[in-house]
Amino acid sequence: MQASETKLQEIIEGTKQYVIPLFQRSYSWEKSHWELLWEDIIELYYSDNLYPHFMGSIVTMQTESLPEGVTKFLLIDGQQRLTTIFILLAVLRDKATSLDSLQLAAEINDRFLVNAYSKESDYFKLNPTQVDRKSFYNIVKRESNIDKNINNINDCYLFFEKKIKQRKDLEIQKIKNIICNSLIVVRILLGKDDNPYLVFESLNAKGKPLTQADLIRNYFFMQINEDEQDLIYRQYWLPMQRLLGENLTDFIRHYLTKNGVIINQNEIYFYLKNKVNRAQTLSYLKDLFRFSKYYAIILNPTLEENPLIRKYLYRLKRLDVKTVYPFILNCYHGWKTNFINEEELINIFKIIENYLLRRFICNVQTRGLNRIFATLYSQIRKEINLSSRTFLQQLKLSLQNQNYPQDDDFKTRLMEVKLYGGNRSEKAKLILESLEESFEHKEKVSFDNLTIEHIMPQTLSDWWKNYLGEDSDITYNLLIHSLGNLTLTAYNSELSNDTFINKQKALKESHLELNKYFTTVNYWQREDIEKRARLLVEKCLKIWSYFGDKSQPVLIKSNVTGTIPKILRLFGEEYSVKSWRDVLETTLNILADSEPEKFKEIMEQFPRFLAWDEKDLRCNRQLKNGAFVEVQLSSKDIYSFCQKAMETADLSSEDWIVETIDLS
Repeated sequence: MQASETKLQEIIEGTKQYVIPLFQRSYSWEKSHWELLWEDIIELYYSDNLYPHFMGSIVTMQTESLPEGVTKFLLIDGQQRLTTIFILLAVLRDKATSLDSLQLAAEINDRFLVNAYSKESDYFKLNPTQVDRKSFYNIVKRESNIDKNINNINDCYLFFEKKIKQRKDLEIQKIKNIICNSLIVVRILLGKDDNPYLVFESLNAKGKPLTQADLIRNYFFMQINEDEQDLIYRQYWLPMQRLLGENLTDFIRHYLTKNGVIINQNEIYFYLKNKVNRAQTLSYLKDLFRFSKYYAIILNPTLEENPLIRKYLYRLKRLDVKTVYPFILNCYHGWKTNFINEEELINIFKIIENYLLRRFICNVQTRGLNRIFATLYSQIRKEINLSSRTFLQQLKLSLQNQNYPQDDDFKTRLMEVKLYGGNRSEKAKLILESLEESFEHKEKVSFDNLTIEHIMPQTLSDWWKNYLGEDSDITYNLLIHSLGNLTLTAYNSELSNDTFINKQKALKESHLELNKYFTTVNYWQREDIEKRARLLVEKCLKIWSYFGDKSQPVLIKSNVTGTIPKILRLFGEEYSVKSWRDVLETTLNILADSEPEKFKEIMEQFPRFLAWDEKDLRCNRQLKNGAFVEVQLSSKDIYSFCQKAMETADLSSEDWIVETIDLS
């Protein structure tokens, strides 16, 4: 058995063929796997460093073949990733052909997809199992309509085809180079005496793939004298491993990132291997160990002894944005080494919370946050050495220029943004708890047993439908998870879908200031929900007050009533529109075409706005995919629904922008 680090190009180039044995399962990778690979490639595309990207291992065994035939290898392990790479290369070839880059298309085809001068079964570089063979061959030979045959092989092709179609800025040649030269595998070549069936069973049933942390551990201890290995292992690595468990690889990546270097998960080992020599190994390991204790506290703030720092670390953890961890590691170390005092550290955490929460509410894309926070600490240190500004002043100055939403943006979106469901619920609870704390109780309020309560319930009874009136379904779809309709209570299960009259009685008896509001409210319809939202939003503006320059551009238009749309920008493309109905129809047609699975989710969540049967809507237009959309809506409701559709599709405010003409 031989093992070596190998560029993917060396695996797929040359006159050879990989045969997937019958005991392997058919191709089973799905969208989640393709997404990860594509994100890694895009990260490498825009990355300034040249570190290779580790894809895992590929286990092969050479077979006996005829002298005039190609060299054949049994592909024992790694068929999923290798099959995916071949399909992606086929997509790149076809895209190059459509762009008239015929030389590039021919190179991809003849060097990486086929053995151009071989015939019959030797022609293809990969020979899948019988289940997948026809679909794979059709893709490589560019035969038949891929859309007609639904299986994972064809779905994979369509996935990458769509990704490349959406990103017109990408160069096919550069993507090809990344695949060939930046993707690295550990190639394990079995010998004649190795039993491939037993190896396969061991890899897929008994063993676990090596993590980056495993590779780093092995490399480090190869650099340490054998007689010192046991002591150093027990003193540093083992406690660190026990402390962080499965988070160890993430920690090492964030540890490296804190120094301003953007490192992908699969690049950690290669980066450290190039950076740390034998003489540096022990000191590097000691520093890793010290920062691992900080990281454990970030992951589990209950380990922090200081109650105020513990509180604000916990608040940051609830925002669930791990790209800030490198910056927090640096700040926490600064506190431990007396560069930053306790008050400054708490205010740093408050500023980061403010920045992240406003971006979340305004649906600002998270792409790029890792770069911002990787270099932020070193930039601040550098700037304060050259100026009279404090650390906090420079932190605010640095972040205000990084898509930090102003008050108009924040107010508009906070009025109606979805604040419940999935990872949004924890952020919603943080907002509601902060609102309750803003009343400055003399006695501390315990939030442990409190949960989020929807005043207008999540399931509308006949009573609620009659109570809300003719447009109850629109009110429900647009405002059910909005701030104005949410509160905290310990009686969530008891209140459930009860009438507003009964809910009001229970809320009047609550000791929470948030719920005393309901002592003077006699109705709970759309205007009442929006009125409470306006009051809560004003409080939020004080809790998370704007710390930037007021001259910064506003990202979101605060009021679309009385405007006519002119241009819709979606996914970087411009579309001419003449009415808000055009905006609605164009937006949904593009979403249905580019994100069909997400479009189904939008239909499920907003049945008042989208339906397959036109009878379910009052006034409709038919979309290109056959669905119907409600068009008897105000400009405000169309704008709000489109924003919620983008949220549901996991798209950001930058992906959907409408330019308008003000009629006032």
